[in-house]
Amino acid sequence: MNTVIDRSLLQGATPLGECGVFTHGGSDTGPDANEAVIRTASVCRYGQHETIFFEGDQAQTVCQVVEGAVMLYKLLPDGRRQVVELLGPGDVFGFARGEFRDSAAETLSATRVRFYDRGHAQKSCSFQRILANQMLSQLEAMHDHAMLLGRMSAMERVARYLLKLAGHVSGDVDEPSVIRLAMTRQEIADYLGLTIETVSRSFSELRRRGVIVLEKQDRVRIANQRAMEDLAIAC
Repeated sequence: MNTVIDRSLLQGATPLGECGVFTHGGSDTGPDANEAVIRTASVCRYGQHETIFFEGDQAQTVCQVVEGAVMLYKLLPDGRRQVVELLGPGDVFGFARGEFRDSAAETLSATRVRFYDRGHAQKSCSFQRILANQMLSQLEAMHDHAMLLGRMSAMERVARYLLKLAGHVSGDVDEPSVIRLAMTRQEIADYLGLTIETVSRSFSELRRRGVIVLEKQDRVRIANQRAMEDLAIAC
């Protein structure tokens, strides 16, 4: 669910009383709390593959993708990386139960991010309600990803990933079957829980079967939609 947080949504949302979604204390449900969230928001621009924040940073803000794409990832002590979530315009991220970020955030393309002050957000039940809806949507997406990582073969994972991009990530307007990949092969591997060699072999095999056409390194055309869906049947 892409929820654009603006003044009209905050004013239209039904306050939840002592909602306490992100705070242990009571919350201010009046219009001043909503206005403070909007008034103190700021927007920053990032280039491709720039870090927005690191895991363990202070979680002083709640973030929203205005334009572009962002990946969240976690690192193991030995340096291995797992991409845990992909985000697009409207998606909210960076909220934390405690005071520190539980993952790192990096842009996949030129991106604009809006930052909301966490202190003001905690005082607005309308804002918290919007975040709660976003969190439920993202939880469903994480359940799907857990199924992909736990039960699908490498080929099925790659097919599912490409179908997801075709349906939810920007492709060519005049050519719906064309996908522009914002992620490198290594990033795709880190997202799908595979090695870069396995990802490359899967792309090559899909091309050999006539399911996709690799027009460029970052440009894929789905040539056989039915075959692609059959490969991702587990989902």
